[in-house]
Amino acid sequence: MAAGRPQEPGEPLNTPIVPVSTFHAGGARAYSREDGTPSWTALEEAIGELEGGHATAFASGIATAAAVIDLLPVGAEVAVPRFSYAGTRGLLGHAAKNGRLRAVELEPSDLSGWTAAAEWADLVWLESPTNPTLDVIDIRAVAAAAEGHLAKVVVDNTFATPLGQQPLDLGADIVVHSATKLIGGHSDLLLGLTVTRDEELATALRDARTRNGATPGALEAYLALRGLRTLPVRLAEASRSAELLAERLGAHPKVTRVRYPGSGQMIAFELDGAEAADAVCTGLRLIRHATSLGGVESCVERRAWLAGDAHVPPGLIRFSVGLEDPEDLWRDLREVLDRA
Repeated sequence: MAAGRPQEPGEPLNTPIVPVSTFHAGGARAYSREDGTPSWTALEEAIGELEGGHATAFASGIATAAAVIDLLPVGAEVAVPRFSYAGTRGLLGHAAKNGRLRAVELEPSDLSGWTAAAEWADLVWLESPTNPTLDVIDIRAVAAAAEGHLAKVVVDNTFATPLGQQPLDLGADIVVHSATKLIGGHSDLLLGLTVTRDEELATALRDARTRNGATPGALEAYLALRGLRTLPVRLAEASRSAELLAERLGAHPKVTRVRYPGSGQMIAFELDGAEAADAVCTGLRLIRHATSLGGVESCVERRAWLAGDAHVPPGLIRFSVGLEDPEDLWRDLREVLDRA
């Protein structure tokens, strides 16, 4: 709540939107693409304090992945979960197709495979929980295995948020966020963040942002910081609802499997095939049938319809639990499940 705020008498309580590209010469800032803006800095300070490192804001979540990949030498080897964000795997696949690197997909549950990868890979890309299957990977064990080797361990912390875990404390080298999701929290912005304790890495990531022009907008940075201020109460309420709904979904005869990591606002549940799952997604009235996640409104999506997620179980529905009354959410779910 306190990080990233002006502190001097007479200053505004919140850093305002600063739409600027060019500054008067002779000061700390000259051009925004290289030097940032007060709006970016306020957000970066707040996220940096939460994650315990140096934060850099980007134009989107996928821009953070692009910046990390930009640091790799040609011929690098990257390990990534088989079930993980399709955008990240798509970016790695494109780089591999062009001969830039080699990407190896591992099952999220294969801890021995991950610890082995930490010894041979240049980059180990983790999600925990994973998107959309909500598998939990032992970050500490993988990071410990990477000690003494070349591998950098990157953790996409979008689902857990800095309030759920701080991967740098578990030994990770870099944390990335799609602030579009839970940090922003209102489905009204695109923004990404990287965080690292290594000053050289932080400089390299910031230079990649400058070089590739992946800079955030002034409005987006302002909205993301405003969303961050309410993340504790939003996440707590949505998590309580998610725990309740996961339990009830697990008891419904039409649901074949529920995946819930024990905390957070994300649930994945499975029905008997794509047709049944599509019927549920389109039949809901209160819960929105929409992509993305982490907003105040509840959303569902059958992820296997996407080409990049075609290997996901066909009946799996990713469910982002919002702030609606949990009894209203359950009524909506129960009615459509009963008809499925």
